[in-house]
Amino acid sequence: MGIVPAKSPNKPNGNVGAEVTEGRPVTKENEMESHTEPTQSGGKVSQGLQGVRERARRNKQERFTALLHHVNIGLLRDSFYAVKRKAAPGVDGMTWKEYETGLEDRLIDLHSQVHRGTYRAKPSRRQWIAKANGKQRPLGIAALEDKIVQQAVVTVLTAIYEEDFRDSRMDFGRGGASIRRWTRCMWRSNGRK
Repeated sequence: MGIVPAKSPNKPNGNVGAEVTEGRPVTKENEMESHTEPTQSGGKVSQGLQGVRERARRNKQERFTALLHHVNIGLLRDSFYAVKRKAAPGVDGMTWKEYETGLEDRLIDLHSQVHRGTYRAKPSRRQWIAKANGKQRPLGIAALEDKIVQQAVVTVLTAIYEEDFRDSRMDFGRGGASIRRWTRCMWRSNGRK
């Protein structure tokens, strides 16, 4: 398929030279629009958390250094619906039902704060729980937005760590092999060998 010239030559005597605009075929790269922006290095961009999961499966020694872009509004929405609806409110007093009114605007604002680096977790509300021996233990109740962000981060990190534990999930009580794997995994993520 070619492009029809939109400009005709200015010279009437037929000596048109380089002035004629020619039609040319569309290049193959322009036929389909990409859904992702290229990275600065020109490398491929993963297609969401599935790409992270596959990369973690292929290379167990891979270090993931840029995962924040996976925390998007859709993931924050999914994280909101994953939070317990009847959970106690945090220090801000916000309940799940109250947050749901105006949810999209709240999520857009939360997403913006997280990506600008201005999001700050609120202090946890402290409750004291009675123990069987008569003593008390402290319990920290996070604010609802903190729970949403925490759930989103857990979802992103789970895509990586579930590949490390795939072969030994239900194995914590059988000789501690999974505990040793988990410890190695945590050391690796902290930059230790």
